[in-house]
Amino acid sequence: MFWKLRPLAGSLAFVCLCVSAVAVDATPLTPEEMAGAARTDGLSMPMPGEFMASLNKLGKIDWSSKFRIPIGTNYTSRPQMALNLGGLIADGYIAIEAQDQQQVKNIGRDILTLAKSLGVSKDVLERSGSITAFAEKNQWDQLKEELEATQNEVKQSMAEAKDQDLVTLVTVGGWLRGMEVVSGQIAAHYTPTGGKLIRQPGVVTFLNERLDKLPDKIKDDSSVKSVRKKMGDLQHLIAFPLDKAPTAEEVQQVNKLAADTLKDISKRQK
Repeated sequence: MFWKLRPLAGSLAFVCLCVSAVAVDATPLTPEEMAGAARTDGLSMPMPGEFMASLNKLGKIDWSSKFRIPIGTNYTSRPQMALNLGGLIADGYIAIEAQDQQQVKNIGRDILTLAKSLGVSKDVLERSGSITAFAEKNQWDQLKEELEATQNEVKQSMAEAKDQDLVTLVTVGGWLRGMEVVSGQIAAHYTPTGGKLIRQPGVVTFLNERLDKLPDKIKDDSSVKSVRKKMGDLQHLIAFPLDKAPTAEEVQQVNKLAADTLKDISKRQK
């Protein structure tokens, strides 16, 4: 399911980025997917849930095993908040795939906490109650739509507040979490076909270009420094040729880089 964007002014075009930019793999998008994908600078970027759900093509996935230890939400750095907000929204899709009511509620609460800290609570407060209600009724398709709408509201609010740099960080944080989950599953059950799912040269190049254009003040944030370094390393590993599959060891390297980066950005800065 893809984010059905609301009409926005041209100056808000970057809001169309998904929280987790999704794989550009060997399988072309269908016409329906292309119609629903967000397009930015000519790059189609499906929803984060689509990237992680692509693992279902490889066999039955134990999505509950993809949960991670809860991260903090009491950060003082706005860039760090944005990076972790992206990761949390990706976590929301994992909880929905696992159809875990309590996990959905917990993650929804943490998303709301960080959104409040970033000053966008007005746009997401009304969503929090419906997310809980859908989870209690096991309405998983509606939950996906509501999570997509929440992303829309958060990013629109950031863009309107001229916080488009934070939109970049939200996007990168979600992309990293999605890559950690996908690469971890593939590394544990390696096949060349599965390995090709992590091929995302266009997406990672685009995100790295956005990171390079951030203001110096944001680049100086320790969490952003860590992300920029590791994203450069990741680009080398996942920009392999279309007709070549990464080795099991290379997939493991990708997983470790993504996991280490997420750990770095979730640590409270001193």
